[in-house]
Amino acid sequence: MTLEPLLIIELVLLGLSTGFLAGLLGIGGGMMMVPFITLILSGRAVGPDLAVKMAIATSMATIIFTSISSVRAHHKRGAVRWELVKGLAPGIILGGFIASLGVFSLLKGSSLALFFAVFVSFSATQMFLDKKPAPTRQVPGTAGLMGAGSVIGFLSGLVGAGGGFISVPFMTWCNVAIHNAVATSAALGLPIALANVVGYVVAGQSVQHLPSYSFGYIWLPALLVIASCSVLTAPLGARAAHKLPVKQLKRVFASILYVLAAYMLYKALA
Repeated sequence: MTLEPLLIIELVLLGLSTGFLAGLLGIGGGMMMVPFITLILSGRAVGPDLAVKMAIATSMATIIFTSISSVRAHHKRGAVRWELVKGLAPGIILGGFIASLGVFSLLKGSSLALFFAVFVSFSATQMFLDKKPAPTRQVPGTAGLMGAGSVIGFLSGLVGAGGGFISVPFMTWCNVAIHNAVATSAALGLPIALANVVGYVVAGQSVQHLPSYSFGYIWLPALLVIASCSVLTAPLGARAAHKLPVKQLKRVFASILYVLAAYMLYKALA
């Protein structure tokens, strides 16, 4: 696969837009990257099953960079709940390793695409309905955070996202303010990405028919271009997140997820 100018332009535009979304919504941009990288690879003679898996793995790898960039902007505003990051991170790492080293390789790409569509649609509905948590509901203790982190890390590893699609609803359910939840989710993207990327690289070493410039399941051209561009716009998204009203922020989050879930459902069924 050659790196023609059109491909580079596509990846630049994807990187700029996903970086902004990472900062704005705390989702690491993965919800947008997976469908578009799948489309790009499928149009360049990569089989549909492998295209979905590589899109998920590459999306996760870019989150390492977008997370660092966006969380710096959130931290400057004092929005990150670091005690929650510390409590959730161990479970996230455990769940990520289980997903990327084991389950990911066993599932077909169509199954992963279907799982992506169904789970993201569910998450979008929860956010769009804007359900209010019980006034007395609080963040769980150490064991509860460990369990929640394991689920976040595992599910993120299967869909190639930074975890915001489940960690943001979880934290708001526990009466964490939406802007703090988005900022904390951005910080959680780093342990999620690191744990899963190690698994994708190891699991992909024995895979046949990978395109040029691949490192395990990770497609390096997309990683380098998207990461380079996304770090430029992630701080802009983080600033915008602090200026939008709570309900509007949730509706934007949900609407984007609906559109991308529909595309991945189409890929799964096709």
